[in-house]
Amino acid sequence: MITRIDLRGRTLSRRELLGALPRAEVDVEHAAEVVAPIIAAVRAGGAAELRDLAERFDGVRPVHLRVPSDALADAIQALDPQVRSALEETIRRVRQVHGAQRPADFTVELAPGAQVRQRWIPVRRVGLYVPGGLAAYASSVVMNVVAAQAAGVPSLAVASPPQKDRAGLPDPVVLATCALLGIDEVYAVGGAQAVAMFAYGAAGSDEVDGETLCEPVDVVTGPGNVYVAAAKRLVRGIVGIDAEAGPTEIAILADGTADATHVAADLVSQAEHDPLAAAVLVTPSVELAGAVEAKLTDRVDATMHRARVMTALGGQQSAIVIVDDLEQGLDVVNAYGAEHLEIQTVGAAALAERVTSAGAIFVGAWSPVSLGDYMAGSNHVLPTAGCAHFASGLGVHSFLRAVQVIEYDSDALAEVADKIVALADAEGLPAHGEAVRSRF
Repeated sequence: MITRIDLRGRTLSRRELLGALPRAEVDVEHAAEVVAPIIAAVRAGGAAELRDLAERFDGVRPVHLRVPSDALADAIQALDPQVRSALEETIRRVRQVHGAQRPADFTVELAPGAQVRQRWIPVRRVGLYVPGGLAAYASSVVMNVVAAQAAGVPSLAVASPPQKDRAGLPDPVVLATCALLGIDEVYAVGGAQAVAMFAYGAAGSDEVDGETLCEPVDVVTGPGNVYVAAAKRLVRGIVGIDAEAGPTEIAILADGTADATHVAADLVSQAEHDPLAAAVLVTPSVELAGAVEAKLTDRVDATMHRARVMTALGGQQSAIVIVDDLEQGLDVVNAYGAEHLEIQTVGAAALAERVTSAGAIFVGAWSPVSLGDYMAGSNHVLPTAGCAHFASGLGVHSFLRAVQVIEYDSDALAEVADKIVALADAEGLPAHGEAVRSRF
């Protein structure tokens, strides 16, 4: 069901280690060729093209591309009380964590009359995409919206695919979550076409749309399939994006003290997302590896999405990696750079401090990835495919810009004028120096 990779007794360079580790192959370039005409069509055709694409890809032609306010109110009323309570607790915890993320402005006095200030300014408008294919991610609404709200973004719009069995409206729990968060601008638009609508805006075509269906945004965030990732790649530069998110990943660094049942359950929990989801166990314990393999057989047979999980666990992106010891295991997980990294070992907290590449780190037996997906207070929109080597997960910082404000008086400028002229002349840009000299 899941392959083994034995790295014991091998000293590998980073290049060799990266080549030995499992990873899903996702052809974003090919997907970009597929979605480029869709983006161009939405840019030119606006709402009319969005309806045509919904009919083509979602099997329904929405009357209301923008979800009516009464549909949002109805979704709240119909929401299961237990689900509502869970969502409200998730929102509370995520708000608490993200409220602490905003960086502070600062002022530096370099000399009398010489001041540089830095301000953090939120972007004007954000488009948040929520998938609706293999699963409908109400939790992703919380993660994206709360982070943007905590940053102070004044205008937020959400898009999620229209559902054939919902008269062309998005998933009702997604709609209810938007309403709980105070978001009233929600669109029944899915996939690459939603990214295009956010990037370029969309003119209305029917009376219900108005002259303008959707205004363009400054940043597009949210998870999605390879076509959503490709669409983000194509509009990057027109708008900012959070990341080109790939299939989800879990890596677990575990020793012989780990509970095989916990480890197997956590691997299956991520594998149920997608046939391309990656599940990787790194351990020096051959006994644990064998016990996990046995537990996986039982759990996969009993799980709801058995076929999907089997495909994910059996794919080239998933493996049990056997290492000499936890030191080598740490090298492996740092090279892998997992979206989610669990550490189930003796001294897990100390090992976690030595991790240099992971989207999020889950420490100990009682901090499973599922906790972070919903209720930890952290954000579950995280870098995949090794992007954790250079990128962070979604947060308040994703929606802020640092703007420096420079204010010098005449004496402060005079103090450095000759030095500015010297540098400008050395670079062959004498007009730069003249711009300073002309003031004295």
